[in-house]
Amino acid sequence: MQTAVFPFYSMWRTPFLFDTRIFQIIVISLVTAATFIVILPGIRGKLRTFWLVRVLTSLFIGAVIIAVNFTRDWEVGAVTMTTVYKSFSNTMVNASIGLLVGLRGVNITLTGNPVHQLNETINYNERFSWESRIQYDLDYLEGLERGLPSPILYVAEKFYSNSPCRLHQQYCVSTYYSSAIMWAAFCSWILSNVLFCMPFLVYGIYMLFTTAVCMIVSLTSFATVRQAPECSIHFGRIVLQTRFGLSFWLSFATGVLCLIISIILLTIHITRPSLLQRLFNLKDNEEPNIKTDKEDSQDNKTEVVSQML
Repeated sequence: MQTAVFPFYSMWRTPFLFDTRIFQIIVISLVTAATFIVILPGIRGKLRTFWLVRVLTSLFIGAVIIAVNFTRDWEVGAVTMTTVYKSFSNTMVNASIGLLVGLRGVNITLTGNPVHQLNETINYNERFSWESRIQYDLDYLEGLERGLPSPILYVAEKFYSNSPCRLHQQYCVSTYYSSAIMWAAFCSWILSNVLFCMPFLVYGIYMLFTTAVCMIVSLTSFATVRQAPECSIHFGRIVLQTRFGLSFWLSFATGVLCLIISIILLTIHITRPSLLQRLFNLKDNEEPNIKTDKEDSQDNKTEVVSQML
């Protein structure tokens, strides 16, 4: 009699944990902020504090715009249930299954309650990417070959391109445009910083306002996919419900921050343009030239008077 061999994971598997690009973005932002703080004592004038706040705020906005393109918690959800652990087996386990949706793919987690059950560790975090049109299908088929647990495959199947749920098409289109518009926000953020260093402050304000608009439009594009779901993810009578995650709300808060700052600066530009120039150290740079011209005119008058005498 032939013994059935159930799907299993090899012991050397390494679950998806953290995108190293996010860590690199955080490190670069912190190093840049520390550099500006070190050179802060060398900046003269009473507006040193404003200059520091301006630099740190701009770095925060730029870091958020880049990082959220690689995070995996734009939409999150989790349920705890008792379910079949592997295919072709009646063995049941009590576990929590989670779903984390990002702009570049979806993570599906499975954690046992307790973690050590059935003489093994039930702690999975699997990544299914949709950065290309067929990448998700390839990751899903690879998971089938490796013998992933049934709950993970069940959730992953909902996002398969041939699934009747059509979640794959909805999320791929939505996240594609969200990511593209977020990168447009990053470009406008760069332009705003360049223009703020030049005597074109009003255009810098416009580009900062454009950054806010792009971020809000990106969030709107992602949010529309949750308004018309084709099907739900059921585990018996339990439904896996999702909600907006930390990356979504962080992007929303950053977009609102850009909007508020741009409105405040535009108001100052309309009411007191000289104050705005003083805040960005443009007027101070012009004052020495003005004083020099006055001194030159006084010297010329002195020479004319001396010649007449």
